Amino acid sequence: MRIAAEFRLAVHPISTGNNWGYGSALPTSDCVTLIDLGALQAILDFDPELGVVTVEPGVTQGMLADFLDRGGHDYMVPVTGAGPNCSVLANALERGYGITPHADHFSAVTDLEAVLADGSIHRSALAEAGSPELARLFKWGIGPYFTGLFSQSGFGIVTKMSIVLVRRPQCAKVCLFSLADDKLLEAAVQRVRRLLVELPGTLGGVNLMNRHRVLAMTAPYPDASQLDAHGLMPPDLVEQLGRAYQIAPWTGFATLYGRRSVVAAAQKEIRRAFKGVGSRLLFLSPRQAGWLTALARRLPGGMGERLGRSATTLNSSLELVQGRPNETALPLAYWRARLPQPAAGRNPAADGCGLLWYAPLIPMRPADVRRFVNFARHELPRLGMEPLITLTSQGDRLFDSTVPLLFDKRDSTASTAASTGLEHLIEAGRRLGFYPYRLHVQSQAAHLARQTENASVASRLRQALDPLDLIAPGRYAGRHPQDR
Repeated sequence: MRIAAEFRLAVHPISTGNNWGYGSALPTSDCVTLIDLGALQAILDFDPELGVVTVEPGVTQGMLADFLDRGGHDYMVPVTGAGPNCSVLANALERGYGITPHADHFSAVTDLEAVLADGSIHRSALAEAGSPELARLFKWGIGPYFTGLFSQSGFGIVTKMSIVLVRRPQCAKVCLFSLADDKLLEAAVQRVRRLLVELPGTLGGVNLMNRHRVLAMTAPYPDASQLDAHGLMPPDLVEQLGRAYQIAPWTGFATLYGRRSVVAAAQKEIRRAFKGVGSRLLFLSPRQAGWLTALARRLPGGMGERLGRSATTLNSSLELVQGRPNETALPLAYWRARLPQPAAGRNPAADGCGLLWYAPLIPMRPADVRRFVNFARHELPRLGMEPLITLTSQGDRLFDSTVPLLFDKRDSTASTAASTGLEHLIEAGRRLGFYPYRLHVQSQAAHLARQTENASVASRLRQALDPLDLIAPGRYAGRHPQDR
């Protein structure tokens, strides 16, 4: 950064560059030099008693899992569906989330160190006062709280971060349930919100996935001859495949953590809450999921094959629930383009997958959820996209909906349509009261154009910390006037 400041060279830092669907390693502006921090792979500190780990940017979910396993440390990695080769630090800075107990990954960050635009180093007040251990244990520190400035921003290059890990509980289970009719969605939302309020700490994240989305995890994309005139799955085909794979209009997936007796009591509460709304309610431990896989191997023909596919996905999902990273969610990126994919080491960016994420926040009210679902179902097919909808709880007041825009990247027309479609969804959703919690690099300029006071504050801070506009220019903050 001292060299960059001397020669006025703009830079864009990346950790692993595996930010699938949000731009991967792409910068927000042209004419910048990438600073690749992927080789900084040290786990600098770990307190096995208190469960706080300090990592560099290149430490991936898989590396942290291996470190914990080698040491016999019974803690959970803050996993995501992005796979084991993605940076722990970068995901937290992007305010990513998962379904393990610390679902909001930035909330688990206690301390960080960053290099500023002039090459000076920012340390938290407690660390600079000679108490680095206290800085790792107490996220608020003392005096003004600066750590949040480095989240979703270009105010500095974060070179290390301390994160609180959750100890693996005595019992971890998933709860699966179905909504046999789309009309049950509103009632299910009410039940989910009530359970999240009543079972804090035991009930983790709750996902609601529409039939389309679950089919993308369990069935190959249909042959072109089965698609409609727009190249999409017609409703009767979606229903037919749903019957074949035993997939209801909506599927629920929830996580349970705690002592066995506490989880057992929570199961009873969940059964009561979903009575008359949820069907095929099932609680599974990793061991029980293994039995299901073994059963699938014994069944003949298509039934065994379909059950085996579902069982494999379920087993991988249970691994994630226990804080063990894997690639169970990555095949989605290859689904619509029917791209060949490796058994492991998937890299959607390098493999040419067409993927953009639209990830709006939705208030956890039945009417708001229905408004969003109707909006997505109407707009996505008009844009040439399959309406793959997931609703993931963010506490007991909000859902985040991760909607993948899948396309064939080899088709330039499809790529342009996807980019245009993403911007349309963001703006049309904004008018309805839905807005993303994070943005693709291509969407940030339009986002800034919608800002006034907020953009002004961000710009003033940036001018103070980075007067030459060197670090990730245009990233969630406007360019300095002289650079426009």
